[in-house]
Amino acid sequence: MAMSLRRKGPTEFQRASDGSMTLVEHIRELRNRLFKASLALVGGFIVGYILAQPVFDVLKQPYCAQFPGKPCAEVEFLQLGAGDGFLLKLKLALWVGLIVASPVWLYQLWAFIAPGLHRHERKYAYFFVALAAPLFIAGAVLAYFVVSKGLHFLLEAGVTGTEQQLEVTRYISFVTNMLLIFGVAFEFPLIVLMLNFVGLASAKRLLGWWRVAVFVFFLFSAVVTPTPDPFGMTALGACLSALYFAAVGVAFLNDKRRGRGRELYADVDDDEMSVLEDDREPIPAGAPIEQIAPVAAPQPIDRRYDDDIT
Repeated sequence: MAMSLRRKGPTEFQRASDGSMTLVEHIRELRNRLFKASLALVGGFIVGYILAQPVFDVLKQPYCAQFPGKPCAEVEFLQLGAGDGFLLKLKLALWVGLIVASPVWLYQLWAFIAPGLHRHERKYAYFFVALAAPLFIAGAVLAYFVVSKGLHFLLEAGVTGTEQQLEVTRYISFVTNMLLIFGVAFEFPLIVLMLNFVGLASAKRLLGWWRVAVFVFFLFSAVVTPTPDPFGMTALGACLSALYFAAVGVAFLNDKRRGRGRELYADVDDDEMSVLEDDREPIPAGAPIEQIAPVAAPQPIDRRYDDDIT
């Protein structure tokens, strides 16, 4: 008998793992989770619509910093379309709504996925989720300071001079893209830790990849950073490199806790096949067979009743 979908508490993470939920119940569960997440997004959108103007003022600060002798209220943008301002307000409200409602829709996503995970997998997931949000915020904060330096370089390196009026929608897209790129890039150490926690890569092997990792970080920074100045690329590449070495340090602690790298395998390379121990025990010979008993000949088949059957 299938368990009720209304059952709450710790058992809700064990409902699907034992096959007690049918396909229809899974679909209903997904529908309920999506409905609750949608309500949270609508509420977050309303809050974001109210806070759209203060958020715009914060995002405007890097542009105002390019005009030190001018108050920020007097720094104006260029608006090409009549509805661009309103659409921009809706866009900012959506971004703020996603952030405000993130605890609710992330929990709904987690509550739908968690029943299919083992207990130790859920423990690791709690650890990764707890680190994901601070790392994303750290990347976004770094991007906010990089935007100011990048704008200064772009406006100063142009042929039109520093007194320029930027188009508002393209400027906000530029800032939000930088925040998103830096925030997502800061999640890379979690991938490194995941490889180590599941046993796919040891800390020693991860440390041996540091040259390749640093090169990939700076190459990635040069490609994804919208500004051609070296400041943003260097800041992102250096921070990713530092986070990589921090993740390797955590991997060493994890390997030590699990007892990896014992003296038994100290001289064995990561790519070397370990020697199998031959612990087979010899089987003593059995007693010899002195004489084989003769097999009796089969008895002839009585066919007296064949004519009656036919």
